[in-house]
Amino acid sequence: MNNWFNSLIFASSFTITTLSISTQALAVENQPQSSPEEISELTSVSQLSDVRPTYWPFQALQLLTERYGCIAGYPNGTYRGNQAMTRYEFAASLNACLQRVQELIATARNNLVTKEDLALLQKLQAEFSTELGTLRRRVDVLESKTAELEANQFSTTTKLAGEAIFAIASVFGENAADSDDNPNNNPELDKNVIFAQRVRLNFETSFTGKDGLNVRLESGNITELDDSITGTRMTRLGFDEDTDNDVVLNEVYYFFPIGDRVKITVAATEMELNDIAEPLNPLASSGSGGISRFGRYNPILRSVEGTGLGINYQLSKNTNLALAYMTNDASVPTEKNGLFNGNYAALGNLTFQPVDNLGIALTYLHSYYAGGGESGVNLTGSTGSIIARRPFGNVSTTANSFGLETSWRVNPKFIVSGWVGYIKAESRVSDAEADILNYAVTLAFPDLGSQGNLAGFVFGMPPKVTESSQIADKDTSLHLEAFYRFQVTDNISITPGMFVITNPEHNDNNDSIFVGTIRTTFKF
Repeated sequence: MNNWFNSLIFASSFTITTLSISTQALAVENQPQSSPEEISELTSVSQLSDVRPTYWPFQALQLLTERYGCIAGYPNGTYRGNQAMTRYEFAASLNACLQRVQELIATARNNLVTKEDLALLQKLQAEFSTELGTLRRRVDVLESKTAELEANQFSTTTKLAGEAIFAIASVFGENAADSDDNPNNNPELDKNVIFAQRVRLNFETSFTGKDGLNVRLESGNITELDDSITGTRMTRLGFDEDTDNDVVLNEVYYFFPIGDRVKITVAATEMELNDIAEPLNPLASSGSGGISRFGRYNPILRSVEGTGLGINYQLSKNTNLALAYMTNDASVPTEKNGLFNGNYAALGNLTFQPVDNLGIALTYLHSYYAGGGESGVNLTGSTGSIIARRPFGNVSTTANSFGLETSWRVNPKFIVSGWVGYIKAESRVSDAEADILNYAVTLAFPDLGSQGNLAGFVFGMPPKVTESSQIADKDTSLHLEAFYRFQVTDNISITPGMFVITNPEHNDNNDSIFVGTIRTTFKF
């Protein structure tokens, strides 16, 4: 057998193996990796910088390149021999070789192609008929599945991600909290068990592959267990949402990069500050993390949400600077509303992660509350005492907030996190001032019992007015929380949990209030 035909047989078997690998890869990625403009013809194997004479396929590549012109490379002078082929690349290479063989048969130069060689080629084809038939069936099946996906896909640019929460919840205790120093006057606690749900649909669109437009629709009837029910907002669940089951537009924002280090986020509605300054707490998710509102992240990040602009600048590999401006009622043109005259917050957050298992974040927040109106004053994001929420009443108020957060992954199955938040509030209608403090420590045990499970514990103090020129909280409430998430499948989890508030409203005349829940989360 001629040397050239030996090479052709070797290349054929090598091509069959490569096609098999490419066929499997096609199930993951069926788009061409290289366009015709990216392939360049070769005249010598020496043009390929990543092919060495010591490599085992060197002789075959040399003959197919220099003698038959069947091999092409990339413009940067590489062959990428270990890269899986796409069907487009295989078809282009096979077509080039077949055209070359046809030319050799037509001209019959130097007796390169003989009848014996053609007979051997037919024999080779017959010997590999089973393998070729298997590959053909695989490709046909993949083509059929790809065509079905293309015909039924939701969008070429948009992905749909959803989450549905079913929750059973109840409060336990003797009486609701009250600011009165006489506990005998406290109303009885409503203890009826509730069953409710929250559903979110996220439409995630990318136009360039690096940007993203997120639109969220939300509906729910999970009651806020606040002062209207328990006498305090410290008892709120972390996933409550009551739209009376009406579908509402919950979130609209668009982010895009500028260079390699800067990401800009523009929010039209319902953006939260923690979307720009992401918490380090592993229990921060409302659907799969902590069960309480306070136990998810530092309340100072809840001060204002709505319309705004966010900038994330990657200062270095380990350091990120987040800046944001957020306002509640940017779409309302009336007095004490709009983009600059209503409630607003300006954020600066520096996150430093010197090693993979340790993170530290420093936060500064300047906020202004116009007072009155629907949004009103809410310094603590409805997590602390009524006094901490509005230390001077619903009047014009400014606040400077400072936060320190850290998270340490001791080992893959144990994470310790915590935060401290301090707010310096000032009344704009008098000389009154107030200091508001909160803190928490969280423990997370990923994969406890089984992969995907999570046990979580939270201990802390909800926002408290520690000092004020008017009214301060006289005692101290503590927040104690425990939950365990069972990861039933990749898409379903069940989380039973409970938290207790001691001395609600920072008043030791109030009895402790317990909140229990079983949260079932479906993700799709």
